[in-house]
Amino acid sequence: MLRTVNRVLTALIGLALLALGLAVLFAGLDLPRRWGVTMPSGWPWDRPRDVVLSDADRTRWTDEGWWWPVALAVLAALFLLCMWWLLAQLRQQRLNEVLVDSRDGEGAVLRGRAVEDVIGAEAESQPGIDRARVVLTGRRHQPRARIGLVLAAYAKPGPAVHQLRREAIAHAVTSAGLEALPAEVRMRAARHRAERVS
Repeated sequence: MLRTVNRVLTALIGLALLALGLAVLFAGLDLPRRWGVTMPSGWPWDRPRDVVLSDADRTRWTDEGWWWPVALAVLAALFLLCMWWLLAQLRQQRLNEVLVDSRDGEGAVLRGRAVEDVIGAEAESQPGIDRARVVLTGRRHQPRARIGLVLAAYAKPGPAVHQLRREAIAHAVTSAGLEALPAEVRMRAARHRAERVS
């Protein structure tokens, strides 16, 4: 749903900006006079020296009592709408559900958070991994995993990643009936106090 809204809004805004830019460029290059084109009555720009908004247009209603409250309300509504859209983008990066092939033609749905928790818990049970944070992204039938690992001081990154792939990720792929679960793993070492050598 959000992806469709994004595409429609992007297309409409892009078309409006393209039309506005072409109209200003058309007048700025003096093409109506060169091509002998008569612009419709009330057309704002038809000569190169015309401006997009004249002083009269910009200050037409500023002396009216209703102007500033309406202008501020419209700007506030636009700001809130943009903030809602931005938060919706950030929230939707996480996959809410994973489609499981139940082999009956219907399919089943697993909560994305449940899959994340299971992979994270199994990763944390591995030796050398102190903490694991898993976030599923992508599509519900083709999920991707972003995994953040905090390694213990003695852990080696290579074996930890191989064991993660062989166990936690492989078990998630098998249990959810997925073809694959591509994963991006980011690691950092756990902070620990320096040991005193005597």
